[in-house]
Amino acid sequence: VQLQASGGGLVQAGGSLRLSCAASRSIFSFGAMGWYRQAPGKQRELVARIGSGGNINYADSVKGRFTISRDNAKNTVYLQMNSLKPEDTAVYSCNAVTYGPLTYYWGQGTQVTSPA
Repeated sequence: VQLQASGGGLVQAGGSLRLSCAASRSIFSFGAMGWYRQAPGKQRELVARIGSGGNINYADSVKGRFTISRDNAKNTVYLQMNSLKPEDTAVYSCNAVTYGPLTYYWGQGTQVTSPA
């Protein structure tokens, strides 16, 4: 399984970016897909996750600003990030999980930088 992440970049605080994660197989084969991020000196944290049934979870810090969605035909999951803040600066990684057996897949990270 390959997950190809793209869309990171440099945007001023208040701006927007959209991240994409393209999977090498049907996203319905995964129990869930999501985005994690890791800022320098901090632990990796879950940003947003979407289950195969469409249930969605967000970190409290991004609720109301970030939106996770998927395009089943393109086997792609997106993360629309609006009203970016300096504290959103991190390396964002795409993740997928299967539940039988429990297996995690990771895409390469993409840097998001939002200076004040």
